[in-house]
Amino acid sequence: MATQAWFESWFDSPYYHVLYADRDQQEAQRFIDKLMTTLDLPKNARLLDVACGRGRHAIYLNQLGYDVKGIDLSQKNISHAQSYANDRLQFQQHDMRKTLDEKFDGVLNLFTSFGYFEDDADSLKALYAFRSHLQVGGVGVIDFLNTPWVAKHLIPEESVIKEGIQFDIKRRVDARWITKEIAFETGGEKFQFQERVRALHLEDFKHWLSEVGLEIKAIYGDYTLSDYNPLSSSRLILIVQ
Repeated sequence: MATQAWFESWFDSPYYHVLYADRDQQEAQRFIDKLMTTLDLPKNARLLDVACGRGRHAIYLNQLGYDVKGIDLSQKNISHAQSYANDRLQFQQHDMRKTLDEKFDGVLNLFTSFGYFEDDADSLKALYAFRSHLQVGGVGVIDFLNTPWVAKHLIPEESVIKEGIQFDIKRRVDARWITKEIAFETGGEKFQFQERVRALHLEDFKHWLSEVGLEIKAIYGDYTLSDYNPLSSSRLILIVQ
């Protein structure tokens, strides 16, 4: 049996959600509010949330009135999200590298849900699928971390306690990857997981997006949609068509 990729095992683990239980939902909603105002899509627009996790962005977008579909590789995440489904909010287990036979007014890839793959060809497959899901005139959003900022502000080691579990975390950045090693013990059993995303820069995205036929229309540097600065911005948020 083939070894699971890190994102297949870690995102499907209940401990992923324990570690990240305190993510700022208000910040996420403010970002979505600002983003949708900026994109100016009609309220009946159909949106695709790629790598939606448990659906926190998709659920809020639906509450704003949009018709939303969320896709994620983790069946456990999708099973959780489906408890929020309605006639204008659907979830489906799906690999972002594969194309759905559907078109959308907006396609969103949020919260660094890209750059997981060892082979660049897989990243291009994901971007080809991203483009194929866009209606003519549709708009795409890729919300990635800003690699230079991450490298500058890296905390190499720390320990955090969540729900009585001590997570020991080590981080590193090299020319190709931003890596986080996560070790902990619970119930008398030791666990070790990894998070790893490509150390992509704006020029990498420009090259790949051009290759799949997408053009960058705007670039923002944080969740308030401030102008992007390659050294001081915490995020790299791309609006593409």
